[in-house]
Parts: sequence; C-alpha cells; structure tokens
Amino acid sequence: MPNIDKFIIGFDHALRTLLTPAQTLRPVPGTELPEIELNDSEKSESTALMRVNHVGEICAQALYQGQALTARNTEVQHTLTQAAREETEHLAWTERRIAELSGRKSLLNPLWYGGSFAIGALAGMLGDKWNLGFLAETERQVEVHLAGHLKRLPRQDRKSRAIVAQMQVDEAGHATAAMSHGGAELPVPVKLAMKLGSKVMTKTAYWV
Repeated sequence: MPNIDKFIIGFDHALRTLLTPAQTLRPVPGTELPEIELNDSEKSESTALMRVNHVGEICAQALYQGQALTARNTEVQHTLTQAAREETEHLAWTERRIAELSGRKSLLNPLWYGGSFAIGALAGMLGDKWNLGFLAETERQVEVHLAGHLKRLPRQDRKSRAIVAQMQVDEAGHATAAMSHGGAELPVPVKLAMKLGSKVMTKTAYWV
C-alpha cells in the first residue's frame, strides 16, 4: 500500500478516535453490577482515575497506529493493528464509565494522540524487534499502572474496578503476544524514560 494511503487511513483513524464514540464487541465489564452512590470525594477520585485510563487508551491507539505505519514486516503490522483494535474496547469502556460518573474526558486528548503517534512511528523505524519490544514494555507498564488504580479506586465503586481489572488482564496478554512474536527487551534507560513520560501524562490527565 502506498505510504500516502497509509497516512490517509491513519488520519481517518485519529479523527474517529478523538471525535466519535468508541465501540465494543465485548460487554462492558461490571454492567450487571448495581450503581452504588458515591460521595463527592469518591466520585471525584473515580472520575479522575477513569479519565487517566481513557487518556492511556487514546495514547495506545496512537502508539499502535504509528508503530504499524512504520513496521517492516506484515505480520508485525497485523499484530500491532490487532492490538489497537482490542484497545478500542478499553477506550469504549472507560468513555462510558466517565459518562456514567458525569465526568469529562481530558481536554488534551489531541495532544496526547499526536505525541504518542510520533513516538510509535519512531519505534517502528528502529526495526521490528524493537517495535514489538516497545509494545511489550508499554503494556507491562500499563499493567502496573492499572494495579495502582485498583488500590486507589473507592472500594464500593465496583463498576469502575471491574473495568480496570479486565483491562489489566488484557494488557498482560498483549505484552506476552508481542514478546512471542520476536520482541526484544528494551535498554533500561529507555524503560526509565518511558516511565517518566507516563508519569507526566497521568498526573496531567488526572486534572486536565
């Protein structure tokens, strides 16, 4: 496929991610659970954490699209595209939960998408083994990040907790799949830089 076609498809995907409601094939985790009334502090915490998770899924969409754009191997491209497709469900789940909590999504979503797309495209240019290694490390860090959210979410907010718990399971599977397809372990300085970038994003998205 000519590169111009890939860019057009990528631009269309960006618009859909940022401007239209995400869709999910699987039921939203926790749908069967009753909505428990939260006090103002609990509701504020749940909303902020789910906004952070929604931003994480915006970034995941952009990263995987950027990586797929510059990946050399068609099988790697397929792996990345499939991961992005599955992450769309997480995007839908967090978006729906934010609405249920009467909250708002991050005002900086276009910025998060653009920056993540550029990072993903750069990762792809470095070669497929590093591309997949970057995917695996991203998912590992997200898994740890979600574990932290499970500790911070109000205990009685079982609906939000069900969503985050299933996301954590899915992210671990993506990391395993990436390494099984030939991903390489990233150098420690790169992993630390990724953690630093993630910390800046999560702290900003918590409020904005």
